[in-house]
Amino acid sequence: MKILSSNELDDLSDEDLMLSYRDGTAAAFDVLYARHKGGLYRYVLRQLNNRPDIANELFQDIWMKLINARKNYQATAKFTTWLYHLAHNRLVDYWRSEKFIKNDVSYDETGELSDEYSDPHKELQNSQLQKKIKQAIAELPEEQRSAILLKEEASLSLAEIAEVTGVNRETVKSRLRYAIKRLRGILHPLRPVS
Repeated sequence: MKILSSNELDDLSDEDLMLSYRDGTAAAFDVLYARHKGGLYRYVLRQLNNRPDIANELFQDIWMKLINARKNYQATAKFTTWLYHLAHNRLVDYWRSEKFIKNDVSYDETGELSDEYSDPHKELQNSQLQKKIKQAIAELPEEQRSAILLKEEASLSLAEIAEVTGVNRETVKSRLRYAIKRLRGILHPLRPVS
């Protein structure tokens, strides 16, 4: 087994990194984790209607599933498709076991804007808009929310979303279309009047 430098690892595709990790290069996992931790965490957090305590637990479970599945990994699809498939399955398991009910949504999280020189009025408006967008996404039916978050957070294609969720491409298109229509309806009053 050839030992790769950190620069060589950084240049590898996700699939090649996972293959290297499977074959015993532990540092390849660190690169994969660094690349995908933010997007995956946001996906899980938003699927759970911003419940960080549960999201943290499931996020760790997903990475443990990846670690445990590494010996059997085959690069038959994009790594992100495989990773988000693991995440989707873990979320489904959670909802089944907990009989998840979408009624206790907490929005105590602050906006992502941190520019100390920003206009406080605009920052407040942006924070309120972000909160309303998150709330609108949380109000979507689970299938639509999952499709829109996989598209926006994970940047997956329609075919990849279909593979992750176990439905056909046309179903994914319909779910996205309905989600976007519903989001537009919810968020339309927020549009500035010109």
